[in-house]
Amino acid sequence: MTTVASPTWQEDLYRLLREHGITQFAYVPDAGHRHIIDTALEDPEVLAIPLSTEEEGVGVVAGAYLGGEQGVLLMQSSGVGNTINFLSLIQHCQIPFLTLVTMRGEYGEQNPWQFAMGQAVEPTLQAMGLITLRTDSPDDVTKTVEAALGMVNRGGRSVAVLLTQRLLGAKKF
Repeated sequence: MTTVASPTWQEDLYRLLREHGITQFAYVPDAGHRHIIDTALEDPEVLAIPLSTEEEGVGVVAGAYLGGEQGVLLMQSSGVGNTINFLSLIQHCQIPFLTLVTMRGEYGEQNPWQFAMGQAVEPTLQAMGLITLRTDSPDDVTKTVEAALGMVNRGGRSVAVLLTQRLLGAKKF
């Protein structure tokens, strides 16, 4: 008898993003987003857009919106600081915006360089006008991202979903 593995939260997350019309996935390579990035690269119906730096992704997502499409920025918490000046574009122009941020510098972190930005992510994003939603367990991911998509697509807001280290696991060094 062959057993079929149930979908992982990462598979469910990608499917949810596609069901809600996300066609552009802007990313800086990151192990926490690996499944979504790899799946987007294999999906002929979407654009997977590698970035040199995270702030480029703000422009990609804004451009997708202005062109009648939807995008998402995939980044690690250490890259949030790179986006601050560009997030003023999102706030000033009132562009609906979604980013998924894999967190570092919190639960179980062992790399001292990750703590400063990890602790600054949420207050920094909030100061730039983004709503932040945290998800700590596989059972919460799709519910949280679905709530964020409603806030973005119907509510016209900018939202960052923080995929925490409780969800992803802390890297061991």
